[in-house]
Amino acid sequence: MSKPLLLILNGPNLNFLGTREPHIYGHETLVDVEAACRAEAESAGYTLDFRQTNAEYEMVEWLQAGRKGLAGIIINPAAFTYAAYSVLDAIKLADCPVMEVHISNIHRREAEWRSKSIMTQV
Repeated sequence: MSKPLLLILNGPNLNFLGTREPHIYGHETLVDVEAACRAEAESAGYTLDFRQTNAEYEMVEWLQAGRKGLAGIIINPAAFTYAAYSVLDAIKLADCPVMEVHISNIHRREAEWRSKSIMTQV
């Protein structure tokens, strides 16, 4: 019997974790984040499909492909958080729980626009 699958999606510029504004995002790389996620998922009996993209269309395609049969989707939409309505619409198609996460506290960032995620409505 196969383990339930979690899809973890990471948006633009997260491939530069560890070097991009470490005072905000820390020194861990996306590889480090993936390793920590895999360890937690495996200990809880899940398998992971962990991905990152800088392309909005690719994020939409992944969400559409995963809309059925997943145990859950965890998404750090990064810059897609603020204006990617196509990503928002693709999230609405999911028949599993979807969780939005961020590395920084978007509600305490320097610019007001960064505190308003369009994704939280779903």
